[in-house]
Amino acid sequence: MASKKSQSNQHARAKIVHGEEECYQHSIEQLEELGFPRGVLPLKDLVECRRVRETGFVWMKQKAPYEHFFVASNTLVSYATEVTAYVEKGRMKKMTGVKSKQLLLWVPIVEMSIEESDAKKIYFKTPMGIGRSFPVTAFMSPEENKIYLENVKKP
Repeated sequence: MASKKSQSNQHARAKIVHGEEECYQHSIEQLEELGFPRGVLPLKDLVECRRVRETGFVWMKQKAPYEHFFVASNTLVSYATEVTAYVEKGRMKKMTGVKSKQLLLWVPIVEMSIEESDAKKIYFKTPMGIGRSFPVTAFMSPEENKIYLENVKKP
């Protein structure tokens, strides 16, 4: 019972954004603020986004579940209608609604992070604590990738 009350308190204090265009812009701004590449959460047809700054709780709702294939990491990822997480700079934890296909199984992703000391890799963890890392460029938009590569080439 306490968790339902706590959850309703979270929703009451949340900044709420409605509409596909507004939610998309809001999610991009959040990803940039947290230090993640824009393409790491390619949610489609967003209808509502919420964020509680005090706790870091975010909630994104899309019209329907969505699967996305990340070519650069050769990974198929499934996003549920509702995706939630607790966020802080360089880290999303206690994630729900995100699964990655590994061999023949769908494996939940509960955390993703980028270490400030090594901002070249993004780390993903499962509930069992097993994780994988990929180059951060695998999740960048074409514009981000171009800027990143230009900055890497500079002496």
